[in-house]
Amino acid sequence: MICFSIATAQAQNSASNPPAQAPGSGKSSVVEFQTDKGKIRVRLYNETPKHRDNMLKLVKEGFYDGILFHRVIKEFMIQGGDPQSKNAPAGQMLGSGDVGYTVPAEFNPALFHKKGALSAARQGDQVNPEKRSSGCQFYLVQGRKWSDGELNSFEAQRGSKFTPEQREAYKTLGGTPHLDGGYTVYGEVIQGLEIIDMIATVKTAPGDRPIEDVKIVKAVIVQ
Repeated sequence: MICFSIATAQAQNSASNPPAQAPGSGKSSVVEFQTDKGKIRVRLYNETPKHRDNMLKLVKEGFYDGILFHRVIKEFMIQGGDPQSKNAPAGQMLGSGDVGYTVPAEFNPALFHKKGALSAARQGDQVNPEKRSSGCQFYLVQGRKWSDGELNSFEAQRGSKFTPEQREAYKTLGGTPHLDGGYTVYGEVIQGLEIIDMIATVKTAPGDRPIEDVKIVKAVIVQ
């Protein structure tokens, strides 16, 4: 079984990424995930139009209604979007469901894995060297705070530096900097970070599925 997942090991980032501007301040689409733990609102980035449009399409179709957060790891992320998770019995292994297509990677050095980042899950590099994203599975970053020394180590490993904004965010807000350049970031939480924290603390079984289901009751476009 091939799962759409997020590597917990440190990921290499390319030093050849061109400089980029920070996410624009123009009008953006906002999606609200109404979970049984509370509401999470996510702003979708216009800088990643393929991922933005795909998410909006699936929300309009009601795809995410009733889907579980099937993989939860404290101080890392919460993952959802597997269509096989709808009404899945307790103990069923999840993570391999998809919609029959993938989305081309849309890497942008200005979009990074700070706490609250919305990113696309994907299959591993061995079978997916182009790092194409799952057509439906995503994760929301919880992560943790990092010290200057730790961030310096990441920079040495990947051969490029964090911007001052990124460094400050990873030190004060937290995130998962080792995922930068490996997974497409295409949005950020603008309301409900505390809900991510709440979900990230639930008890999980082997495979990181919550013992008690955490469900997206409904997803709607609010802007």
